[in-house]
Amino acid sequence: MLNTINRVLEEIDNFVWGPPLMVLILAGGIFLTFRLYLLQIRKLPLALKWMIKNEEGGNGEITSFGALCTALSATIGTGNIVGVATAVGTGGPGALFWMLVAAFFGMATKYAEGLLAIKYRVVDDKGHVLGGPFYYIERGMGIKFRWLAKIFAFFGVCVGLFGIGTFSQVNGISSAVKNVFDPLDKHTLSLPIIGNYSIAIIISSLILSIAVALVLIGGIKRISQVSQIIVPFMAIIYVVFVFVLIVSNITQVPQAILTICKGAFNPKAVTGGRSRNYFCLYSKRELQEVFFLMKLVLVAAPIAAAAAQTKEPVRQGLVSMTGNFY
Repeated sequence: MLNTINRVLEEIDNFVWGPPLMVLILAGGIFLTFRLYLLQIRKLPLALKWMIKNEEGGNGEITSFGALCTALSATIGTGNIVGVATAVGTGGPGALFWMLVAAFFGMATKYAEGLLAIKYRVVDDKGHVLGGPFYYIERGMGIKFRWLAKIFAFFGVCVGLFGIGTFSQVNGISSAVKNVFDPLDKHTLSLPIIGNYSIAIIISSLILSIAVALVLIGGIKRISQVSQIIVPFMAIIYVVFVFVLIVSNITQVPQAILTICKGAFNPKAVTGGRSRNYFCLYSKRELQEVFFLMKLVLVAAPIAAAAAQTKEPVRQGLVSMTGNFY
């Protein structure tokens, strides 16, 4: 059964992540970059300042920094560790170079997401702030495009529940626990229909589910509060470990940079002449990991941005685009 599900998911993945969609997303980022006159460079200092300085008197349920942390909570770790490692393992060292390029242009897209989320958000009867792609599609493009907003909302839920929104995070955490406590699968349990699984995976998944449920029950405010504590801690730990690894291997850094550049512009020089299915010098798998890393294809980032306590869409747009640094 699992093999059948895996084949179906692969077929859907190949259809959704075809070259036309990837080119469209990248082209959108490039267009916005030049249309906004390299905003991600000109306004970067201001964006970093506003990232940690909350706006006084702003409307919303959570702080701008809280909205950023909420959006980053699903990418730090799974995105910039598991995702990057997978891309490098699949597409070669050149993936790192093209990740930087795609992330740079993606900052313009993230800016647009944050700006539109604030500009077209609404407040319901209970005083809760609602916003996101489905709202700015309907309110920005017009009532005639409500069908598109509904489709986006439906597939956004599917991606969040059954795709890279949850599955990859749970799989990454449970796999890490298993590799530490039961790497040889000596302690397994047979589950009906699903099959045999390591007890370490089952226990870690149950604990994770309970912890996540306790946070989600509190709504966007509790999610933001928890994210503001956990995400900065995760980011600091990530930076510290990366710094230690670089310093420990400082003599290999020049050769690593050379290998990355060769892999980016001459893949065969690194792969020994073997084809790696490159598309415009950039494999499909690498692009998928970049888009996941930037959360360009998830609805969580603009939804979280819509709840930020601010009256100025541009301000939140600048704060949102700083998420690509992580």
